Amino acid sequence: MFYEPKNQNHGLPKNPFNSLVIPRPIGWISSIDSDGVFNLAPYSFFNAVCYRPPTVMFSAGASSTDDRNKDTARNVETTGEFVCNLAIWELREQMSLSSATLPPETDEIALADLTPVGSTLVKAPRIAEAPVQLECKYVKTTLITGWDHGDGYKVIFGEVIGVHIDDAMITEGGLIDVAKMMPIGRLGYNDYARVDADSIFTMARPG
Repeated sequence: MFYEPKNQNHGLPKNPFNSLVIPRPIGWISSIDSDGVFNLAPYSFFNAVCYRPPTVMFSAGASSTDDRNKDTARNVETTGEFVCNLAIWELREQMSLSSATLPPETDEIALADLTPVGSTLVKAPRIAEAPVQLECKYVKTTLITGWDHGDGYKVIFGEVIGVHIDDAMITEGGLIDVAKMMPIGRLGYNDYARVDADSIFTMARPG
């Protein structure tokens, strides 16, 4: 089949695009507002974009109820920092809880019964239960204009200035034990993927 996304002429019951760029890593972003209220939200439009300097990005759209920026985007642009926590299989329910649309004053970390801990270089909290936490300094925002009013997207870039790794997730050989962490990724619809020992394979680069 062939379709043009702007025309949505695919003839399917749901937009297939989100099921085509997969699996997508989940950026579980924790931030803090100017009043000291914590915020936590997962973003599946997320990835690393380079490693010298190590830089990540996530895309935040407007609120589903009005044209306000999502709380995370506002916090990051206001305070200049955030933390990216690794979403794993063991924390899948808490991750899902933190995706709810809630008033800005709501602390999603408390709502999901997670433990906020202080960061080393930024004021935004880390999630203690996450095996990896990346402390980030805000770099810039690129605006993607949407097709409809209020349907814009902010692509937010952050430089990773501090990395926390649970020592239990490092092998004796000094490698990250991804199979033990079991990170999860976003597919389409309500579907997710899990990386575990059965799904990992190794290939050497040619040459």
